[in-house]
Amino acid sequence: MGLGIGVAPEEWVDLHPERVLTLHRAFIDAGAQLILTDTFGGTPIRLRETSFAGNARALNRRAAELARQAASSGTDILIAGSMGPSGVLMEPLGNLTQGSAADAFAEQAEGLAEGGVDLLLLETFFALDEAVAAIEGIRRVTDLPVAVSFSFDQGTRTMMGLSPTKMVEAITPLDVAAVGANCGRSLDDMEKVVAELAATQTRIPLWIKPNAGLPRMDGDVARYDTTPKTMASYTTRFIQAGARVVGGCCGTSPDHLKAIAAAARAMRKTPVG
Repeated sequence: MGLGIGVAPEEWVDLHPERVLTLHRAFIDAGAQLILTDTFGGTPIRLRETSFAGNARALNRRAAELARQAASSGTDILIAGSMGPSGVLMEPLGNLTQGSAADAFAEQAEGLAEGGVDLLLLETFFALDEAVAAIEGIRRVTDLPVAVSFSFDQGTRTMMGLSPTKMVEAITPLDVAAVGANCGRSLDDMEKVVAELAATQTRIPLWIKPNAGLPRMDGDVARYDTTPKTMASYTTRFIQAGARVVGGCCGTSPDHLKAIAAAARAMRKTPVG
């Protein structure tokens, strides 16, 4: 779609809303029952170096409105407000305090709620303390359901050493709607993560959205070689292991999503996003 190197995807919400709508609709047409807002980097902390500095709430509201507009072309499409990490380490490893983190996520959540999302998604988190602060901030401003997904990019651990089991033990008491994993390193690693998550026997639905494998650089372009057929095969295995929401993260195209949706339909009524 032409997103330049170093350009924050959130910039498109303002500069190219038609491209954001086109992408949303492409995934809906491919079979998505749930789409994410273009707000992964939408905290006021991450937006400080963009044209949206000081306007995080407005950006998130507009992004949610675009997703809602796109969803009107489908039937019963859910919209999740995407909320990624702040990009700053929490104390004592960094300068971000619990209170400042909660404030930042509260501002983002408020904009997403105003724009009409159905739920909020904390995704690609790696530090437990930041996720807890984010949930605290969200609870200040909205009672929307919250799903929490971590990136286990060190195989079966996050970059901070957190395991799937420890994550579930810490997040389960916080009254979330779903827990799980996204992004990560490989489909084989994600299968191990799913197995460990399922072994916790949590009653909270498991949310699983892996990358389309590992990227390779072709000049300035990251290319993902995992085929839709392979993604579909792993989707079946994830559902068999206990996943209740399935989809794709980095590198996932509408063709990948179409195959994922077909695999989910063949198994049972499993939401796809």
